[in-house]
Amino acid sequence: MVFSSNVFLFLFLPIFLGLYYLCPNRGRNLLILIGSYTFYAWWRVDFLLLFAAVTLWNYVFGLRIHAHAGTQAARRWVVAGVVGNLATLGYFKYANFGVANINAVLESMGMEPFVLTAVILPIGISFYIFQSISYLIDVYRRDTEPTHNLINFAAFIALFPQLIAGPVLRYKDLADQFTDRTHSLDKFSEGATRFMQGFVKKVFIADSLAPLVDHCFALENPSTGDAWLGMIAYTAQLYFDFSGYSDMAIGLGLMMGFRFMENFNQPYISQSITEFWRRWHISLSTWLRDYLYVPLGGNRHGTFNTYRNLFLTMLLGGFWHGANWTFLIWGAWHGTWLAIERALGVKAAPIVFNPLKWAFTLLLVMLGWVIFRAENLEVAGRMYAALFSFADWHLSELTLAHITGLQMVTLVLAWVVIAVNGARQFLASRHHEPGLTLASAGVALQAIDLRMVAVRGALLLLFCASLLKLSAQSYSPFLYFQF
Repeated sequence: MVFSSNVFLFLFLPIFLGLYYLCPNRGRNLLILIGSYTFYAWWRVDFLLLFAAVTLWNYVFGLRIHAHAGTQAARRWVVAGVVGNLATLGYFKYANFGVANINAVLESMGMEPFVLTAVILPIGISFYIFQSISYLIDVYRRDTEPTHNLINFAAFIALFPQLIAGPVLRYKDLADQFTDRTHSLDKFSEGATRFMQGFVKKVFIADSLAPLVDHCFALENPSTGDAWLGMIAYTAQLYFDFSGYSDMAIGLGLMMGFRFMENFNQPYISQSITEFWRRWHISLSTWLRDYLYVPLGGNRHGTFNTYRNLFLTMLLGGFWHGANWTFLIWGAWHGTWLAIERALGVKAAPIVFNPLKWAFTLLLVMLGWVIFRAENLEVAGRMYAALFSFADWHLSELTLAHITGLQMVTLVLAWVVIAVNGARQFLASRHHEPGLTLASAGVALQAIDLRMVAVRGALLLLFCASLLKLSAQSYSPFLYFQF
């Protein structure tokens, strides 16, 4: 089940929210667990058993780590717990990749390959494994108390708004909300508005760009124009698809009384790769920093080790996205640039907008997205060759016959939205409004109220239009579901 589906919007969500608000407070976490398991089982019931087993494993290990806090036994328990999580993730996500590469080597040597039945990747496993690992480590570090309430812990791991594609939540940030969270009409309204924003991003923009991107990356002999169009379109598609999911997850959380961390902060206004990773997929980048970069040594053991740790963190972060050489190279690309920027002393929070730094950073990001999107190294090589051949800036006849005016208008609109919102965010963070008199404040508040009504009215119309578009189009999962 996905958020952008009629089943979720018109069946699951109304029933769940109706039962949730009819249910007394003491039973709501259990209802969340039941609803989340139903949501997950809609895909495949058998993998629900794996999901429950991972939950029980981490619940028990969390209690054992706490029981032996401050001893070597606690260290052994946390190591065993983390290894168990990584082994689960490794088998389901990387077994096919590992066997395929081993077989390639064996066949090149004239030996018989291994035979392995294809392993199916459980949806969302990367996210709930990472959340489980952070829980065990936080308990070991004494950053959070383990919960003795299995229902609350299982509901945290299974929380359906973020179950499939994040944000990557941490128990220590939500522990209090599982025992005491507030519900109000204002909070529910804020959540509904945020959900509609994300839905419009996904269905109205990302899904409209998807056919254009798929066509450009499928071309056997793309022109320079085709390759640049595909790269620019995918850069917008991925942002609106993934940030749209995050908005919908945050909105659903608010409708249930939870407040999740933000996952995006206008990443395409970044003036360095370092700044980009403070704005893109924030929950993952902070997880990698706290549970991988810092344990590797961070910047505490000399310059060379700092560069090595940055590179390894992003390399493994790239591999987390998928079992493919393309993701490893993408991670290495970003890790290399992070190390270079650290060596050059690049600031992660510039106070002055430099168009050259911004354009260079955006180009680096877009070049990285090419191999991130490519199905394999051959497709990536074909796209990069076309990007820099500069032989034919015209779109090929195949592309001209395939693209529509709506797709091109949507692409332009997407980048206008990115530019306007990015500029507003940059200026707002560095601009302070002068003091207002009481009279002018009243006028300003009235203007804000009228603007808010107009914006929400427009959003509602776009949401309705997106619902109509959803009903007319074929199934279109979120891009991050594959991870």
